[in-house]
Amino acid sequence: MRKATDKILTIDRAAGFAASLRSQGIEIISTNGCFDLLHVGHTSYLERARLLGDKLWVGLNSDASVRRLKGSTRPVQDQNARALQLASLESVDFVTIFDEDTPEAFLEKIRPTVHAKGGDYDPSALPERGVVEKGGGKVVCLPLVSGFSTTELIRKLQQAGDASL
Repeated sequence: MRKATDKILTIDRAAGFAASLRSQGIEIISTNGCFDLLHVGHTSYLERARLLGDKLWVGLNSDASVRRLKGSTRPVQDQNARALQLASLESVDFVTIFDEDTPEAFLEKIRPTVHAKGGDYDPSALPERGVVEKGGGKVVCLPLVSGFSTTELIRKLQQAGDASL
């Protein structure tokens, strides 16, 4: 079994590694996100995404990217902790941190067969759709597990902190 740290690849290393996998006929499935506080909604989604092909590659928004997307109080955990948690999951084969707000540059490097997103997205409106399709892949939206979101988890923690325990 590989160590989780071995599954975390820089964007520069990702391109060559992905090309090697594709040359072996291995189907790369990608997804991306902030994955700030890992919860059952994330793990269930990642397990289902992994079933779409041979290797699941997660593009992880950097800390700077998360702050731009979610606000100054996020991320709760830094990018290294988030990457290590994702890489520790059996369903995740590779993790690459990217600094942009959207994953197009990451997807151009790895050229996935399938790019998975949560069911709260409209595939036709995703900015990465063009890059995925240009590389010969397709975008698939997977249903979410209701009742689980990082924003809701943070809200519950804040409420618990306001209550006397």
